[in-house]
Amino acid sequence: MNPAITLPDVSSSQRSRGRLQLILILAVVIGPMILATAMYQWRFWVPETRSYHGELIGTGQSRADLGVIGADEQRWQLLVTVPQVCDAGCKELVFLARQVHIGLNRDVSRAAHGLAIAQPLSDDYDAQLRREYPQLARYQLQLEAYAKTASQVEGAQLWIVDPRGNLVLRYDATSKGKSILNDLRHLLKISQID
Repeated sequence: MNPAITLPDVSSSQRSRGRLQLILILAVVIGPMILATAMYQWRFWVPETRSYHGELIGTGQSRADLGVIGADEQRWQLLVTVPQVCDAGCKELVFLARQVHIGLNRDVSRAAHGLAIAQPLSDDYDAQLRREYPQLARYQLQLEAYAKTASQVEGAQLWIVDPRGNLVLRYDATSKGKSILNDLRHLLKISQID
């Protein structure tokens, strides 16, 4: 014989307290997901700070889209593009790219520096680059493709390019070397590709 199981009487106050606990548990679990979705959808409480100094290129554009011909570098690259004649800003960026590359210290083998030009360099500067910048890779720059990809920018630009050829960050001639070095070090630190 099985005795009948009797359930204890549950008062209405205990029942309402149990419902309140269930609602609180659901709010703690589902609430943050709803809040995060709303923040993303309506762009509120989004931090204004950022951890990089250059202009982020998040469009999926590549070095080839930029109009750089012959570039097949399989490392991170500091690429200087010069659509016009190489002026003082161009020379400053070429120097800066080399200095940032040297500043990587133990990670120097993970990166390279290059120059993409649309017009020939002056003989004096060309000789100086061959003598003082032996590791500088040189490429041809197609102005039509460059104008489509970088139509808003003027003058020489320094680009950080990942090992797959994607454009990551862009800097102009007024950028500080320390900022570029910090950005590249951060990218190398978090990078899963070499």
